[in-house]
Amino acid sequence: MDTVSTTRLRTDIEANAEFGRVDVDDGRGRTVLAGTDANRDARDYFVTRLQAADMDVTIDAVGNVVGRWVPASADPDAAPIASGSHLDSVPHGGIFDGPLGVYAALEAVRALQDAAVELARPVHVVCFTEEEGQRFGNGLVGSSVATGRSSVAETLSYTDESGVTFEEEFERIGYRGTGSIDASEWSAWIELHVEQGTRLEDAGAAVGIVSDIAGITHCYADVIGHADHAGSTPMADRTDALAAASELVLDVESDARRSVTDGSQTAVGTVGSLDVSPNATNVIPGDARLGIDIRDVDDASIESLVSDLEASARRIEADRDVEVRIERPYMVPPAPMAERCRSGLRTAAETADIPALELHSGAAHDTMNVARVTDAGLLFAPSADGISHNPLEWTDWSDCAAATAVLAGAIKNIET
Repeated sequence: MDTVSTTRLRTDIEANAEFGRVDVDDGRGRTVLAGTDANRDARDYFVTRLQAADMDVTIDAVGNVVGRWVPASADPDAAPIASGSHLDSVPHGGIFDGPLGVYAALEAVRALQDAAVELARPVHVVCFTEEEGQRFGNGLVGSSVATGRSSVAETLSYTDESGVTFEEEFERIGYRGTGSIDASEWSAWIELHVEQGTRLEDAGAAVGIVSDIAGITHCYADVIGHADHAGSTPMADRTDALAAASELVLDVESDARRSVTDGSQTAVGTVGSLDVSPNATNVIPGDARLGIDIRDVDDASIESLVSDLEASARRIEADRDVEVRIERPYMVPPAPMAERCRSGLRTAAETADIPALELHSGAAHDTMNVARVTDAGLLFAPSADGISHNPLEWTDWSDCAAATAVLAGAIKNIET
């Protein structure tokens, strides 16, 4: 859409980058954890920008912020089109992950206003609370409440590492509102986010239209051996938990690689955490705990990799005389994007002559939750060198504007 202003969009994102700014040698970093002063300041600025665009602002009980625009042509009682993302960050994160989606949604509204586009529905611009899960909960917190996956009471009772509750901090910063937004009442939702990968950059595409968001399961493996002296215990008499755990690490990797070769090319498996006890150089490890992340857009592929993990555990138990206990506390199923939203994004990209690539998302986003209660779409903007969650995270301003133009066009296309 021609009325998208790169200057307005850039001004807002750069202003937001000052909240929680961290000094770094290269790039631009920020730390904005949910419920902190930096988070309050970012929210305050966002609210003023919504109001400047003649939007009515509401804040729900878990701090989700919604700006509502009702065009003169719209039926105020019609189900709205919603768009947005989040303003919280990981520690020492970049300036685009989350804020691009929030301010692109606002800029899309401003562009539609400037172009005097007649819409039949209201438009909502949304900032979800605690998407990153760096302080309270496991992530996607605000959208979990908005979609009924979590209750307000449960969320308010979350505590951070120091024992401070979610409710206390959001009361303190002035963003403990009332009620709860209900995403199922939206006609559709579209989120714009940085890709956090290199597929768009490699293909020379300006935007990515997401087909599916990969499901995620987290497993934990406790490998129990026997701690003993590293010098006086013969090799034949050892029950080394870390050595056994290392086989499990390699099995997770090889099983995921085999799944890509033989079945689903979108499967991934990662052992991302490892705790060893007693963790002393001169002691044979007695216990090891592994955190395992498995993802794919196909449920059956995820279940197959979990079965492979269990089989590896049984083999290692037999081969190494250790005990391996597997628990699986976390599972979010894959989320396909609605064809209505994908089609609206494709048409908008074609109309604007912006090259688009269809691809899946391996990272979680609030859209995963929203897709379970209404039509949802996800749009990517390119990430330079695929870097994200890092001060070096970068998306060219021209790419930000191009993706915002596609977002604005899609809001217009899918509102009927």
